Amino acid sequence: MNKFKRTLVTTALPYANGPVHIGHLAGVYVPADIYVRYLRLKNEDVVLIGGSDEHGVPITLKAKNEGVSPQDIVDRYHGIIKKSFEDFGISFDIYSRTTNKTHYDTASEFFKTLYDKGEFIEKETEQYYDEEAGQFLADRYITGTCPHCKSEGAYGDQCEACGTSLNATDLINPKSMISGSVPVLRKTKHWYLPLDKHEPFLKKWILEEHKEWKPNVYGQCKSWLDMGLQPRAVSRDLDWGVPVPVEGAEGKVLYVWFDAPIGYISATKELTPEWEKYWKDPGTRMIHFIGKDNIVFHCIVFPSMLKAEGSYILPDNVPANEFLNLEGDKISTSRNWAVWLHEYLEDFKDKQDVLRYVLTANAPEAKDNDFTWKDFQARNNNELVAILGNFVNRALVLTQKYYDGVVPAAGELTDYDKETLEAIPEIVKKTEEALDHFKFREAVKEAMNLARLGNKYLADSEPWKLAKTDPERVKAIMNIALQITANLAILMEPFLPFTAKKMQKMINFEGKEWDVCGKKELLEAGHKINKPELLFEKIEDDEIQAQLDRLAKTKEDNDAAAKEAAPAKENISFDDFTKMDIRIGTILEAEKVAKTKKLLKLLIDTGIDKRTVVSGIAEYFTPEEIMGKQVSILVNLAPRKIRGIESQGMILMAEDANGELIFVSPEKNIKPGSEIR
Repeated sequence: MNKFKRTLVTTALPYANGPVHIGHLAGVYVPADIYVRYLRLKNEDVVLIGGSDEHGVPITLKAKNEGVSPQDIVDRYHGIIKKSFEDFGISFDIYSRTTNKTHYDTASEFFKTLYDKGEFIEKETEQYYDEEAGQFLADRYITGTCPHCKSEGAYGDQCEACGTSLNATDLINPKSMISGSVPVLRKTKHWYLPLDKHEPFLKKWILEEHKEWKPNVYGQCKSWLDMGLQPRAVSRDLDWGVPVPVEGAEGKVLYVWFDAPIGYISATKELTPEWEKYWKDPGTRMIHFIGKDNIVFHCIVFPSMLKAEGSYILPDNVPANEFLNLEGDKISTSRNWAVWLHEYLEDFKDKQDVLRYVLTANAPEAKDNDFTWKDFQARNNNELVAILGNFVNRALVLTQKYYDGVVPAAGELTDYDKETLEAIPEIVKKTEEALDHFKFREAVKEAMNLARLGNKYLADSEPWKLAKTDPERVKAIMNIALQITANLAILMEPFLPFTAKKMQKMINFEGKEWDVCGKKELLEAGHKINKPELLFEKIEDDEIQAQLDRLAKTKEDNDAAAKEAAPAKENISFDDFTKMDIRIGTILEAEKVAKTKKLLKLLIDTGIDKRTVVSGIAEYFTPEEIMGKQVSILVNLAPRKIRGIESQGMILMAEDANGELIFVSPEKNIKPGSEIR
């Protein structure tokens, strides 16, 4: 029995500097959504809080590379991310962002409270500064050799090889990821949260009072605590973020790790004026859904912040997942080695639940797992189609055929009938137990066992053979098959919300809650069901091969990009160069060219006119993210027809070492038509 009055569920805030991929979905958002949907079905008071993390150096760097403002970057990607979550049924009560006023006010107030209580250490230290880039370096933009395990490529805040939390000054042979130069140490003043002060509390709270946490979470926390905690800076030298709200802090903002988790609080404030009952009432249970790279922040740092403030509750559980790989290789946004959610829905229209199911059945709960397209196809065809879809379709089609869609009375039951009915509440109970303990792989397996039970029952009973010889027996069989279907329509809702809704509509059984699940007589005799439809369809080999070919092309491009730069082309005369008329243009409209994967049709304001240009960048950019962008365009290139569209010019792109295309854009907005000389 749940001892809490309500549950607050938070999900890690994705960085708003790019779209989201299957790794994000598998690690954080699908598990969180399953859990919240389950609690809602149980009619519990629960809220799901999410939002975009819109501060930090990665965003400023992307803005600098594209010649736009950081606000332009976060506005673009916040919209893309939010839509992807909506498309996949991630049922946030609010999906907010950390650049809004409520968040700025909340984060400033939180800092000021700790500052006034004397919870920070103020000190002048030496930090790494990139002289070529002219800026202090975020820890994540310094790499070097880990002082603990001696692995190369450790970051300034953490070594991903051994999991050790680091300070940038701990690294051996540090190097700036911005310019590649060796950074120098410069003095700067900052405020620090003394984590060492909270170490005794954390050891008792985690190691003694939360032994039920997942082994990967508990073990990582114990490792950090055993090594001893150090003060951690809460401010940065940066001009993008929440300004440090004290005198003498000009040019400094709150460190993104301090600022971002406060986003959970500010989002809840936006959601409801009663936000304090979710954050300050001991009757609330708080659950953080995150990936393993965020464990230190949610189990050690954020609880220390909340404890220091004094009026907030602490998380009850942090069921962090490990990482999802793709076809045997680590997902990498810079190498485009990912399955992007918005692209998935273009290739597999209306198949959100297929991906949700595969990612849940193969969730990286205890160790890193691998997503493969062949496994995706097999789980769809052999499980969703052949087991769940096949059973439901047979049950409903036979009911329509024999009884015109009316549920028949069961009549006398055999021992096998009774045994089958008795198995329903047992399966529901096992599914509940798995969900209560955040074991979502096990939970979806148990839920599918109900469909397996139904399939076996129909196959064993063979009502289609008895229709003429024993009609009373057929009525009992079909009644039981329909009771299993009705239970499935509720049991599957947390995992497959789109499919469950479709099932509920087909059997005229909508708006039911979890407490009916497991009952043996959900559909009364005489109940009318609606016309059945197929729940799933087979995914063919050519569809999977297209995905594998795309990844092969990505790998090929990455391998080619990793090689030495191509030699310079033959010299041209100055007169030849001056013939090129290159100007700054602004993209007004963008849309995909039908039946192509690479082409976008752009309408560009060149300052001279507004013209159409066809560009092969659709695999790198969505139409939404480039509208309003300023580009360099060769305006006096002879027009040519591409896929029946007359293209009047060419936009200039740069290709980096990883094969990523980057616009050649001005550092700041400039009037369209400005010439490049």
